[in-house]
Amino acid sequence: MKLSSELWFALIVAAVLDSSIGLGADIRQGEQLARRWCAGCHVVSSDQRQATTEAPPFASIANRPDFDTNRLAFFLLDPHPKMPNMSLTRAEAADIAAYISSLAK
Repeated sequence: MKLSSELWFALIVAAVLDSSIGLGADIRQGEQLARRWCAGCHVVSSDQRQATTEAPPFASIANRPDFDTNRLAFFLLDPHPKMPNMSLTRAEAADIAAYISSLAK
């Protein structure tokens, strides 16, 4: 079975992110980053009252059946049209993803 170059790239990135999330993710730092970068659109913590209705609350993201911390960290590294370009480092993306993961019930 031959894998496409995109699939190989995704597997390599997932492996790199997996090691950084598992070993060095800082949930507290992730919360601070989320409050600074994400709270304008997302509800990032239980003490936040409101954000825009277009962006899902972080707790909802964490509780999705297909939630994956590594995939989220990778997503945060790639700017998207509806999100600001935060220019996060891999460690910062891992921290935010770990924080969101900690909100799962």
